[in-house]
Amino acid sequence: MTLHYSPLTCLNPMKLRRLKEGVITGNNKKLNKGKIVSTFVMGSQKIYNFIDGNHEVLLMDVEYTNDPFIIAQQPKMTSINSGIQIDLSGQVCADSLGERIYSGVGGQIDYVYGASRSIGGKAIIAMPSTTRKGINKIVPTLDLGSGAVTTRNHIHWFVTEYGAVNLYGRSLQERAKLIISVAHPQFQEMLDEAAFKRFGPHYHYICKTNII
Repeated sequence: MTLHYSPLTCLNPMKLRRLKEGVITGNNKKLNKGKIVSTFVMGSQKIYNFIDGNHEVLLMDVEYTNDPFIIAQQPKMTSINSGIQIDLSGQVCADSLGERIYSGVGGQIDYVYGASRSIGGKAIIAMPSTTRKGINKIVPTLDLGSGAVTTRNHIHWFVTEYGAVNLYGRSLQERAKLIISVAHPQFQEMLDEAAFKRFGPHYHYICKTNII
């Protein structure tokens, strides 16, 4: 398993337990073999005790950990990031609620780009299709003022609780069909109508079963 942490990925109790059990070793890495690489650590006292004087942990400058060309040197690198919204073209907002900033962008685009350049790598955007309050997170267009952290040109795999679709290299019409296929069923009809309005009659000639 490749073990290469981004700045905003912290060691949690589950990961710490897996490390101690030898489930996660990092022995298949090309760079920093057998090492945990991070530029940021935050957690319980157990975490701090674990990394204190631990030669298997490397705390590096963010210019190293978030360099897409260094990330890409790890074969089969898999990045998993989330988002607040995604629109029908594949743009992912991960830092704002409309015009209100919600969080920083972190290393999302660095790891999306790095993993996509890795031999056998996968760049994944994974998120629930709706919020806990039932608000749809898959939208015709991003809310006014929202920032596109991962662009439609960079996105590869998009995953919700309803499935996984690969958007890379797809036309806008194909992307819309695929994204809608993993949206909450309650909102699929609305999204389908929005896609037809946005992309025109050609949208209905795209058969979902032929592009998955």
